[in-house]
Amino acid sequence: MGKRISIWLELGKVRITAAVSITTVAGYLLCATNITLDLLWTVIGIFLLASGASALNQIQESEYDRRMERTSKRPIPAGCISRGAALLVTLVYIIAGSLILLAGSGLTGMLMGWLAFFWYNVVYTYLKRITAWAVVPGSVIGSIPPVIGWISAGGSLADISLMAVAGFFFIWQVPHFWLLSMKYGREYEKAGFPTLKGSMTQLQMGRMIFFWVLGTAAVTVLFSLMGPLESLLAKVGLWISAAWLLYTFAPALSSSIPLSRPGHYFMRINYFVLLSVIFMCLDKLLLLRIESWF
Repeated sequence: MGKRISIWLELGKVRITAAVSITTVAGYLLCATNITLDLLWTVIGIFLLASGASALNQIQESEYDRRMERTSKRPIPAGCISRGAALLVTLVYIIAGSLILLAGSGLTGMLMGWLAFFWYNVVYTYLKRITAWAVVPGSVIGSIPPVIGWISAGGSLADISLMAVAGFFFIWQVPHFWLLSMKYGREYEKAGFPTLKGSMTQLQMGRMIFFWVLGTAAVTVLFSLMGPLESLLAKVGLWISAAWLLYTFAPALSSSIPLSRPGHYFMRINYFVLLSVIFMCLDKLLLLRIESWF
């Protein structure tokens, strides 16, 4: 039983889907005036639906996964589960996630969840087989969970502040993925995925990533000014995070071989996002706590 649960968790890529759940919490808190059980149901629903998308993706790409050392030990290529059994796991994840998401965020939230599922498993999964630029439209996926959190908290899709939220969670993913591509480029090429290394030098890739990082920092500052943040602490925290991000990636402009350690920079941009999300969540949590004192 324990091994079976482990396989289910691996199919659902729980570490990645847990991160998706955190962005859902951020979207909820940025809009909420109080915290209700809707947050819990929404987070669980997103977690399960994202797990279903990940499981289906592993079915779709099992042959590609076999060709890469990084993914060859996943349950399907390793022979731990058949594609048919994995499909049953996928259906359980999707059905349970959809129903729970419906309870937490209503019909609009559930439909947005399905949109993310479709965009990931239909649009992005197939687009990345034909172009290395697939990550740009693919990054739309990461902006949807915080939007669902926003809806669950009673927010409107027409709120201009939501554009700032979605913009932040969209843009950082582009340099994030390209750093991953630089680190595992040979494996991607061996598996048959197109990479930018075929058309760009490392110098060009490094500098392109820097300009996307610059865009991420700029969007972060705009978010602090145009988004739903209310506390000065959160705004200053985001400004410091953006400045640190630019400082960290500055070698991309001054070095003849920029970002020669892509894994190092990959982790740095992850730290930046984690820190930014913490400041976003603290913004409303601090205000809710202050309101409870009076």
